[in-house]
Amino acid sequence: MATAKDSSGSAQVPERMSRRAANRWPAFIAIVVMLVIYAVTPENMVPRAVMIIIASVIFIVLIALNPVHTGAQSTVARWLAVILALLLMVSNLIDVVFIVRDLIAGRGLGPIVLLEAFEVWAANVIAFSIVYWEIDRGGPVARATLKRSQLPAADFKFPQDDERAAAVEVSKDSSTSKANWRPGYIDYLYMALTNMMAFTPNDVVPLTARAKIFMGVQGLSGFVILALVIGRSVNILA
Repeated sequence: MATAKDSSGSAQVPERMSRRAANRWPAFIAIVVMLVIYAVTPENMVPRAVMIIIASVIFIVLIALNPVHTGAQSTVARWLAVILALLLMVSNLIDVVFIVRDLIAGRGLGPIVLLEAFEVWAANVIAFSIVYWEIDRGGPVARATLKRSQLPAADFKFPQDDERAAAVEVSKDSSTSKANWRPGYIDYLYMALTNMMAFTPNDVVPLTARAKIFMGVQGLSGFVILALVIGRSVNILA
């Protein structure tokens, strides 16, 4: 991996690592996948047409305003990104309530209900990963463009934050150094996935109250869905 050096010979951020942290498209692809999931799930939950139209309009505007994390982000673009993330999360949590109701009541054909539960579960992973990606340290644009000392306080602590063997950022007015690793969307997607499966933080530690609330709500919703799906599956196979 090529590492750039400044005039004093000090190591800077590896180019490959910087590009990975600044890449917006993995999150965009995940949003498209989630909208597709919404399009194929039943209409008796959140009104699909309304939600998909609103989310799609915001999504297209965000792509037009800031397709990659290479420049500054306007306040409008920042708020639109946060609104889209929260819209996806809230809509899917409403779906969780409806699918839990159907599983408890035993409504519909068994295989269909189980398929719907899986779709809601998968969409929940994506929805919360987008929320985590948007709220941590001021959002993806801030993480990619600001120096680590300029970033807001972290909502999550990743294990790479403690590895001094990672890329090192040396300040010009100080002899101290610190790891300059920046999480990308895949890191938040993995965190959301493990939280839904283990119902607890795995290798990532939530640091702020809002991070703990979001992870707690996601873990609880994942636990309820899986518990009811397992119970429903036993009834179908019995």
